[in-house]
Order: sequence, then C-alpha cells, then structure tokens
Amino acid sequence: MPQSDPSDSPDSPSPKSLTVLLQLWQFMKPYRGTLVAAGIALVLTAGITLSIGQGVRLLIDEGFVAQSTEALTQAVLVVIGLSFLMALGTYVRFYLVSWLGERVTADLRSAVFGHLVTLHPSYFETNRSGEIMSRLTTDTTLLQNIIGSSFSMALRSALTFIGALILLVVTNLKLSLMVLIGVPLVLLPIVLYGRRVRKLSRASQDSIADVGSYAGEIIQNIKTVQSYTREAHEKQAFDAEVEVAFNVAKRRVKQRAMLIATVILLIFSAITGLIWVGGNDMLAGRMSGGDLAAFVFYAVIMAGSVATISEVYGELQRATGATERLMDLLNVESLIPVEQGQAYSEARSFKGPLLRFDGIEFAYPSRPELKALTQLNLEVPAGQSLALVGPSGAGKSTVFELLQRFYDPDAGHITIGGTDIRDLNTQSLRQQLAVVPQQPALFTADVWYNIRYGKPDATDAEVIAAAKAAHAHDVIAKLPDGYNSHLGEQGTRLSGGQKQRLAIARAILKDPKILLLDEATSALDAESEYHVQQALETLMENRTTIIIAHRLATILHADNIAVMDHGKLVAQGRHVELLQSSPLYRRLADLQFQDGAAEAMVKVDDVI
Repeated sequence: MPQSDPSDSPDSPSPKSLTVLLQLWQFMKPYRGTLVAAGIALVLTAGITLSIGQGVRLLIDEGFVAQSTEALTQAVLVVIGLSFLMALGTYVRFYLVSWLGERVTADLRSAVFGHLVTLHPSYFETNRSGEIMSRLTTDTTLLQNIIGSSFSMALRSALTFIGALILLVVTNLKLSLMVLIGVPLVLLPIVLYGRRVRKLSRASQDSIADVGSYAGEIIQNIKTVQSYTREAHEKQAFDAEVEVAFNVAKRRVKQRAMLIATVILLIFSAITGLIWVGGNDMLAGRMSGGDLAAFVFYAVIMAGSVATISEVYGELQRATGATERLMDLLNVESLIPVEQGQAYSEARSFKGPLLRFDGIEFAYPSRPELKALTQLNLEVPAGQSLALVGPSGAGKSTVFELLQRFYDPDAGHITIGGTDIRDLNTQSLRQQLAVVPQQPALFTADVWYNIRYGKPDATDAEVIAAAKAAHAHDVIAKLPDGYNSHLGEQGTRLSGGQKQRLAIARAILKDPKILLLDEATSALDAESEYHVQQALETLMENRTTIIIAHRLATILHADNIAVMDHGKLVAQGRHVELLQSSPLYRRLADLQFQDGAAEAMVKVDDVI
C-alpha cells in the first residue's frame, strides 16, 4: 500500500472558517429547550464568577484595611454564598451540556448510518469501509466532546472575558486601556496558529482513518495473511501507516503547543505589567488595595478565559474537520433512489415475458472504460428458469447486480411485466427477489436472526421449516445453543457448506417471486448437494428463476440456457441444442464431463 501524507491530498480541503460547525444546528434544533436552559445556567455561572471579584474587593477594603471583624465576616459569607451558587449553576450547566452532546452525537451517528445504508454500491467501491467507519465513530466521538464540553467552555470563557473587561474599565480606566492594547497581541497568535491547526486537524483525522482501514482489511483477511506467512510484512506496512498518522499528529500537537505557550507567555507578561503599574498607583494613593485586588482578579479571569479559548480553539478546529467529513457523507446523493417510483403489485397482469433485458449496455462506475455488458437481450417467461453460463468475467454476476438495481444500465431497459424497474419503488422491487450467493453473507448474530433476515416477522416454526427444507436443521441442532447459537463475525463458526445452507434457508423463508441462484450448491458435499438440489427444485416450481452456473451438471434441466462471453450473449437454448450449436458451450461441457460424457448427457437428456 503506498504511503502518502494526508495533508497533501487534494481530496482533503480544509474548511476556511468555523462556519461549517453551523451545519450541526439541524441536529441541535430539536433540543432548543435544553440548549436555552444550559445557556441560562452558563450566563448565571459567568455572572457569579465575576461577582466574586467584588467580594474580594470588599474582603480587602472593608475587612482587612478597615480592620472590621463584622465586615470581614460579611465579605466571607458573600464569597461563600457566591461560590455555592456558582457550584450549583456549574452542575446544571455541565449536566445539560453533556446530555446535549451525547444526544446530538447519537442522532448524528444514526443519521449518517441511515444515509449510508441507502447509498448505491458504487460509492463503496471508491471509498474504503475503514475510512467510513472512522467518520462514523472517531469523528462523532470528537464532536461529542466538543458539544458536551469544549463548546460550553468556549462560551463561558467568552462571557467571562467580556464581563471581566467591562468590570476592568469600571475599576480602573488607565489599566483597562493597557489591557485593551494587549488583547489584540494575545489574540493574534490564536488566529495565526489556529489556521495551521485547522489544516493539520483534518489531515490527522484522515490519517487515523487510513490506519483503521488498513487494520480492518488485514484482520478481515487474517487467514490469507497467515497462510502466505505475511505477518511480518503486514506489521511493517501497518507500522508505516501508524508513523504517517503519528507524524501528522505530531505536527498538529506542535502547533497547538506553540499556540498555548505563546498565549501563556503573553498573558502572564501582561498581568505582571499590570500589577507593577497598579501597585505603583496603590502606593501613590490613586487606588485602594481592594480595587487593585479586584482588578488583578478580573485580569486573571480574562487571562484564564483567553487561555481556555486558545486551547479550545484547537479543539474547535478539529471539530470543524470532523464536521466537514461527516457532512460530506450526509451530502452524498445516492445514484439509485430507494423510495421513489410505484410499488410492485402482485395483482398486475403481466403480458409477455416476466423479465426482459433489452439492449443493455453497462460499465461499472469504478472502471468505466471496460464494458461489463454489451447489447444484452434476454427474456425470462414467468415461472420459468434461465441459466447463465460462461467463463469468468462474462457478465453473469452483473446481470444479478442490475436486476436488483444496485446499478442502472448505461443504455437499454430491464422490465418486469413490461414495467421498467426504474419506474418501480426500489425497496418494493427488491422485496420480490431472493438471492443465494456463492459466498453467502452472514451476520454476527444467532441463527434465528440470520435465517429470519429475509422475513423479520416469521415465526419460529416457519424458520425451522425453512431450515429443514434447506437441510440445515441437523447442522443447527449440533451447534452449542442450537438456533440461539451466535455464528461469529461473518459466520466464521460455520463451514462454507453450512453457511450456504443457512443462506438457502433464508431464501426459502422469504418465498420470493423471483429467485436468483449464484451456484448455490457449490460449497456442499455430494450428499448435501443432492438433498439441497431437491429443496431448490421444489422452491423453483412455478417461480421465475435465474441461475448462474459454473457446473453445467446443475442446470441440465433449465428451461433456457444463455451462454455469455465478454459481456455478450453468444448463444441461447437448451442443453442438447447448445452442445450442437455453441462451440463455447461445447468446450465448457468437454472440460467438465470426462471422455464422451457430454454425448452421454445428450442421450440422457433425450430420454428425459
């Protein structure tokens, strides 16, 4: 895998400002009441924090300087009371803001995932699953921290900064002018370094996604890695990915560290200068000790606010990058609309063939220069079976992809009963189909869930009946917990043949109008294949079926056989006819049936 620095990627543009965070408002809008309550608590705590400065002034001027025990006690009680109110307000603010962060993040994750599962498959051909998962998990977790903590800290610091600045002016105008001159000097590095942090934050998120994507791919194919003894190579390659991510993160951390260090140096230099000027004024009698203490208190509050803002600013830059990545996902438009179009109607009277492929031209979006299908014309009458045969790359699987409308043809039409499938509601269309793939997909759940996936409302009795029909019941009964047994990730606890029987049971349970079989018995032993073939023949009765066949012995009795090569239909007919008329079919038969077996099959077929 080639290494690259994500920060140099042209596909990773940095947002120009924090305005991208405003896109989060659509997720916060339903919780405006909570947001308002948190804002009120935030304002109150900021106000109470600033009021403590006046308590400090009273404590010094009315208590220490005046040497009044009563005034000292009152000042201490005021400070304690304000501290209690500040603690209570902080509790309310922290709880509400943290709740809001958790809630908005949950809604955002749900929205992103809900959108992902509706996207066209070609999107996942050009975007790695690891990167998508990083956006769904890492980026949303980052936003959770920002909304639930950092954002409220930034608002609180901004309020206390403004309030402290106003009170500084009220307390001492001359010192306040010095502060106003120093503030731009402190804010300048925040802006300058913030731009660099923003760019590196997006690059850091991308590099972390690369690490997760690489690790996920290796773990998913761990048996292949170990079979070819490539553990050391993959560890070295993964280490290189980690180093790329570390180097980007190191640059980001360095910029943030420089930002924080610069702000701290400027702030404390300014406070020291203020104390020196204010101390001289106090010694000269131009201001009281309490005023100086209050002024220093407000200056420290301002300094702390600026320091917090400078630190949180870096987090907000990261949030900007994370938000942009998530919004990129939400803004992807599916090329295949799911809910548009008319619903499939069982009552519709079909005229002519149930399925028709008319002049189909198609190339996969990820390789547009290579035609997968060229001028394909096929007809499948209702209730009959069509077998697709041909060498690898002939376009057989592409027919299934187009029929399920994972892609739309570049030219031509696919019709069901004369209705173009693009005019049908896609979900309604797919509900009429059941696919038994050569490599069945199972989920990390129990047997009930996996078989019931095609019909979620099926009863236990229906699931068991489907399993028996697929000759999977005995296999399931031997599992540790029977139908309650969890199958592991991608069904790793089952053999290939056992997985396929569960997939067949799933299709049987769904009871589809159109059945798609991709060499559904290829992973079974001879005895199981015989029994499952019987079950499939029962399932295929009076049902429109398309079969992708690699072993010709499984489709000898198909109503029609289409021979494909390089995306084109080169011959069509029954087994006996094709042995005589199609050189390609004859060659495939000779390769599979040993020494004259093809001729023997002709005679058998003639007898049948």
